[in-house]
Amino acid sequence: MSQMPQISESELEVMKVLWELGPSTSAQVIERLAPRSDWKPKTIQTLITRLMAKKAIKAEPTDGKAFLYSPLVSAEDYRAYANSSFLKKIYDGSVNLMLASFVKEQRISREQLENLKKLLDEEG
Repeated sequence: MSQMPQISESELEVMKVLWELGPSTSAQVIERLAPRSDWKPKTIQTLITRLMAKKAIKAEPTDGKAFLYSPLVSAEDYRAYANSSFLKKIYDGSVNLMLASFVKEQRISREQLENLKKLLDEEG
């Protein structure tokens, strides 16, 4: 995908459901989101419509009158984009600066740091 759609935090909740469930009807998305949000079904339907307009999801007709919605953006691609965007915005693109900040503020435990070292050794 050449251009990543700008997905709001609310729209991201819908995307997470579609990434988790795969192709789903709006009723299935509503059923999954309603208990963990205070959104009305109409609000969730609006989020779905916005995501379609942004080409983040597609709709395919079913045998009935419902549509099956599927993500056009993978969770992995979105995560990579969001990480890169966050790094650029907050840390001028510097992973070192971000890690130094996390370590200094003790947002990363000694165990997490060791796991990170192992991961870096494996990748390098």
